[in-house]
Amino acid sequence: MQRMDDIASPRRTKEIIQRHGFSFKKSLGQNFLIDQNILGKIVEAAGLDASKGALEIGPGIGALTEKLAREAGAVTAVEIDQRLIPILQEVLEPYPHVRIHHGDVLKTDLGALFREDFANVSKVSVVANLPYYVTTPILMKLLEERLPLENIVVMIQKEVAERMAASPGTKDYGSLSIAVQYYSEPELVCIVPKTVFIPQPNVESAVIRLKVREQPPVEVDDENFFFQVVHASFAQRRKTIANNLKTRFFPKEGRERLEELLHAAGIEPSRRGETLSLQEYATLCNVLLRAGVRG
Repeated sequence: MQRMDDIASPRRTKEIIQRHGFSFKKSLGQNFLIDQNILGKIVEAAGLDASKGALEIGPGIGALTEKLAREAGAVTAVEIDQRLIPILQEVLEPYPHVRIHHGDVLKTDLGALFREDFANVSKVSVVANLPYYVTTPILMKLLEERLPLENIVVMIQKEVAERMAASPGTKDYGSLSIAVQYYSEPELVCIVPKTVFIPQPNVESAVIRLKVREQPPVEVDDENFFFQVVHASFAQRRKTIANNLKTRFFPKEGRERLEELLHAAGIEPSRRGETLSLQEYATLCNVLLRAGVRG
């Protein structure tokens, strides 16, 4: 049930924006949510309660932050736009367990932030309506730094969400799918129409939940090399995996050795990168490494 004072309504959002003389910056990808139903789905997907914490990135004027504050025991919001800090401090004043940090999340020491802000909660989830122009760098930072996260529930561009959740053999499956699925279990929560934002974005959106894995589902001898192999395999999607890997790792050698190693990994050289599973990439990485191949 919507409360009269909820931020996420067209009337209240416009009132706050006008009162503070706020103007949207396209360069920061600012689109504010004004739909209670969508916000409810985002928060529900995070599975929060008073014993858990939530990190929000890009809170805007606090529509989602307000919802998180009503569910979680500790909430931290990181906002890059200095102009929004006084607005957030005002609208979130009723919630003493909410902390607002001014800064760029890509330059923030998240390990230190977690130790300081979430010392008294059992689990933490990232819950955010991410700026679309930096979606992938932010998500990869969250995953690669192996923060003590339970879930990452984010609103992102629909096309990117579909790539993250894609299965082998589909047109959306690529190096991003593999990277995300190495660290987490992705699940599409819902598709979001353009009409629930002020201003409306040019693309469709989706909410995706990444259930963060305690351990990757495959064993690799060297993670950096694993991702080098994955990226090389998708360098030119129309090429076979043998052709892509030869260009990257065997530029001066004949194909025979590469094909032998592919066969040793149980992979036909004529296959394309998008047909290989996460396990097949892990096996291939380990076979190449043990044969002395390096990046």
